Amino acid sequence: MAEPAAVEFRIDRRSGVATYLQIVQQTKQALRLGVLEPGDRLPTAREVVEATAINPNTVLKAYRELEREGLVEARRGLGTFVRRTLGSAAVTTDPPLRAELTEWTRRARAAGLDRDDMSALFNDVLDSTSKGEPHS
Repeated sequence: MAEPAAVEFRIDRRSGVATYLQIVQQTKQALRLGVLEPGDRLPTAREVVEATAINPNTVLKAYRELEREGLVEARRGLGTFVRRTLGSAAVTTDPPLRAELTEWTRRARAAGLDRDDMSALFNDVLDSTSKGEPHS
């Protein structure tokens, strides 16, 4: 059997986000960042259960959702495999852009912002710039 791709699901039981959606979101993030690529095998439900102590049906629900979206495919007796990636090649091939974002994150942490604060600020800027609004 093929080795699973190097993706480890982290479940935050206090986040308010359904566990299966956390798996879906983390899989999509791994697809966008190039951690998962077409042909990679996702961890089996059993492997995810052992690593996270969640119900196997939750893992299967997440994998069915990813399959419904056309991102993965289940192969009977073999596992669940990535069909396509998400995002742009620039996400993984533009080290200067990542370095700038890393530096911005360090400055934001030094200014006392937590993860939620940074996410809110980033999304606000992203939303306003995608609408063509100037942002100061």
